[in-house]
Amino acid sequence: MHFDAGTFLCALGLAFIIEGIPYFLFAERMRDMLTSLAASPPLVLRLMGLCGMGLGLLVVWLSRGLG
Repeated sequence: MHFDAGTFLCALGLAFIIEGIPYFLFAERMRDMLTSLAASPPLVLRLMGLCGMGLGLLVVWLSRGLG
């Protein structure tokens, strides 16, 4: 298996872009959203993280199958 640093850095850059979009577009509402997340129980946060990872894995799997 070959590690392609260029592809890794591209994916990392895209992740930063996607993560930054809500803060740029909805700066006023992000404070309320983060306060709400901070008040959530750890189990809810873990389930949200698990769903996010699962969705990301599905997207990567589908994209690798198309190319």
